[in-house]
Amino acid sequence: MNTRFRRNLVLSAITSMTILSVTHPAFADIKLGAILPLTGTSASIGEDQRRGIELAVEDLNAKGGVAGQKLDVVVEDSAGSPVTGLNAVRKLTQVDKVPLVVGDFSSSVTIPIGQFLVKNNLVHINISGTSADIRKIGKSSYSVIGLDDLSARFSAEDVWKLGYHKVAFIAPDGAYGQGMAQQFKQAFEKLGGKVVAKVLYASGQPSYRRELEQISRAKPDAYIYTTYGQDAIVLNREAWELGLSHTPWYGMYLTMAIADSPAQYTNGQIGMEVSGMAKKTEGQSYSENYQKRFHEKPRSVYGSYAYDSIMLAAAAINKAQSASPAALIAAMKTVAPQFTGLTGTLNLDADNQRQSQPYLKVKALDGQPVAR
Repeated sequence: MNTRFRRNLVLSAITSMTILSVTHPAFADIKLGAILPLTGTSASIGEDQRRGIELAVEDLNAKGGVAGQKLDVVVEDSAGSPVTGLNAVRKLTQVDKVPLVVGDFSSSVTIPIGQFLVKNNLVHINISGTSADIRKIGKSSYSVIGLDDLSARFSAEDVWKLGYHKVAFIAPDGAYGQGMAQQFKQAFEKLGGKVVAKVLYASGQPSYRRELEQISRAKPDAYIYTTYGQDAIVLNREAWELGLSHTPWYGMYLTMAIADSPAQYTNGQIGMEVSGMAKKTEGQSYSENYQKRFHEKPRSVYGSYAYDSIMLAAAAINKAQSASPAALIAAMKTVAPQFTGLTGTLNLDADNQRQSQPYLKVKALDGQPVAR
């Protein structure tokens, strides 16, 4: 075979392969990333969020994917740890080469992974962190859930109207708990109420009796608390054993506060919760699909926010017709502010944070939050 003929064959093959890759883009996948607490104290909610993401991916791919390609979301475990979360985001961006990451559940993990993504000119979507510090992550970070100022104002008004004007406040000592304590106190005292005792506890302790006995001495009208995972189990059990449950308990994000506790310790508690379903028809469809797919009701409201995060990312990719970081950053600026999902219209402000958020007034009955 002469040299010219061999060269023509090689050129012909390269041309054929190039044409094949251009005319059949559906053979390629678009990859995104997610970081969730699949182990650790918040594993139950993390799994619920993973399922929300899975349902979103299935719905999108059943309709042809995004930008003509199949969507894939690589999920990494944060274990609720900022260090583990940072290792996960490095893996997703440097090994999997994803242009966008959603997560994490807690603000203490959400903030550092969001900062990493923004610093590297990639897109971040916060799905459940509510610390006010999330507002400072940066221009390519977006939230599909409202921050503490919204939930604290709603809770403070609810508690005041219930007639509790002298309260004790309990929360974990971290970005989330500190923010909630500050925002609630500010909103509650503006109404005329008073926070007479406050405990920001160190997570992971085997007992919180000392902290509970300390704040009980203030004799509050009600205990206002927010907690999750194993800490919630210990707090609810010991408050019941100490007889503190005879005083009303109000849970901010009651679902996660009572999720893993036996009903005998939490029945009768009241509180607030984010609404996972602003759109009734679509919300019912999500719940039905969830039960069909996973053989149980949604574990929390947070799966729907994870679902919306993937739908928002898909809308931006479709707008850009590309998943390149630069194209996604540009598309998110126009798509995100008025994106409407299961949880309603985002109505984002200049910092990419929700200006309004649907909440519910709930009470604990047989271990489950129900409308009150």
